[in-house]
Amino acid sequence: MSKQRVLITGATGQIGSELTIALRERYGKENVIAMGHRRKPSEVLESSGPYITGDVRDREKLEKIIKEYDIDTVYHMAAILSATGEKDPQLCWDVNVNGLYNLLEIARERNLRIFCPSSIAVFGPGTPKENTPQDTILTPTTMYGVTKVVGELLGEYYVQKYGVDVRGVRYPGIISSETLPGGGTTDYAVEMFYYAVKGERYTCFVKEDTVLPMMYMPDCIKSAIQLMEADFSKLKHHANFNITAMSFSAKELEEEIKKHIPDFSCEYKPDFRQKIAESWPRSIDDSCAREEWGWKPDYDLERMVKDMIEKLTKKYREGRL
Repeated sequence: MSKQRVLITGATGQIGSELTIALRERYGKENVIAMGHRRKPSEVLESSGPYITGDVRDREKLEKIIKEYDIDTVYHMAAILSATGEKDPQLCWDVNVNGLYNLLEIARERNLRIFCPSSIAVFGPGTPKENTPQDTILTPTTMYGVTKVVGELLGEYYVQKYGVDVRGVRYPGIISSETLPGGGTTDYAVEMFYYAVKGERYTCFVKEDTVLPMMYMPDCIKSAIQLMEADFSKLKHHANFNITAMSFSAKELEEEIKKHIPDFSCEYKPDFRQKIAESWPRSIDDSCAREEWGWKPDYDLERMVKDMIEKLTKKYREGRL
């Protein structure tokens, strides 16, 4: 494995914060530069290696950082997510599209490798709901989804036109025991655990029969690193790989949690996020990722719930929740 100099944008976010730690363990803490914007970094993030503040919309500063730290690989995790994006669509476009464009232009000029995640938000009402194919109709109904379709198309354009190494996966909902979610439609799947561990009743913002594809954070991190370490010449797709680990309803998650915390109770009061959830797939076909770079998740619902509850219970007892 060759030495890498990595920049992670959005390093204080739900995925970025844990990806940073994993990459520092893999490539050495001084070789992985964490960049955040508004959210304060955790103590672990700041103490485990270089941390800087920056805005992906500021191309000049971004270029300066990449040059100063001799960066060759960028994990571009900075984004405004779906629910937040609906409250401020203009900001969502500005950060998600202009930020990525800045990076792709710098990558073109400096021969950088870019990991830019997409999302199941690229799909929409016209997309097949079950076993959603890799290559299918993209008709998103959220600004977040629109920006992610643009990102996929831009990424592929830069691969074909300029030979830039751009890769990405369409993440499903991500569940983490370390960092709170940041304004996504699948946040209920994380919040439910926190309420259960604290012994509190949870009010879920989607219907109990809402089924969405999900993934546990260790698999999320694994997929990013595994794709970036794959042989680029063997990839037929680049910036838009379908990946998944499990699909379950909100009620199924509640029932699985109850196996560990029998007193947990949940009520369902759908809000505006229900409509977003209904525009997304219920299950995903990720056979292209499996065939082209060997993707395979480690966690199913049962194993994920057990691990989440063990970790959050420990944090709660230590007063860290």
